[in-house]
Amino acid sequence: MKMKTHLTLSSGNAKTGPIPVSTSSADTCPESCPFRSQGCYAKSGPLALHWLKITAGNRGLDWDDFCSAIGALPRGSLWRHNQAGDLPGVGEQIDTVALSQLVGANKGKRGWTYTHKHSTETNREAIRSANANGFTINLSANTLTHADELAETNCGPVVVVLPSEQINNTTTPGGRKVVICPATVRDDVTCASCGLCQRQRSAIVGFPAHGTSKRKASAIASN
Repeated sequence: MKMKTHLTLSSGNAKTGPIPVSTSSADTCPESCPFRSQGCYAKSGPLALHWLKITAGNRGLDWDDFCSAIGALPRGSLWRHNQAGDLPGVGEQIDTVALSQLVGANKGKRGWTYTHKHSTETNREAIRSANANGFTINLSANTLTHADELAETNCGPVVVVLPSEQINNTTTPGGRKVVICPATVRDDVTCASCGLCQRQRSAIVGFPAHGTSKRKASAIASN
């Protein structure tokens, strides 16, 4: 079955705000992501049902059509790739040709996403290239120590999952600044009004564990 990717042109998520948001089939998620089997926020609620239909191939677009839809977005559009799922390619490996196609479609737009596919140099080089060409890929860290390790790769900006009770800005063991995602702590901020994760930056963005599995996610983040 070919990978499917769904595009919602105006998200109904209160934290995201009314911007375009995509969702990729679950086979794009790498086994190395510790949240895949426990603590994944996308495996509960309405998003989980939506994701299951995409993964089964009953909803979503083939990659060429998805990239065409991104290319058709108005110039300057802020949009999020993958509220669930990861970069193109099954499992650990990024499909670099498909990613390059998406980077091209994003030209003139302000797309961003997050990835756990950062364990190989081939993947890291593809991520560097995407970041250098206008499509922001945040490297997803599981702990503050892991965030320091990912920052050292110089692939792109870094985000990190934090224990659910961590709602104030902090620092990594290496002294890097961690800014709590404003949309998680303020009702008057959304991704649409913030755009922090879309920017190339030195500060790490922290996401307190949330959702029905936040206890499991918090346990991973606390290690």
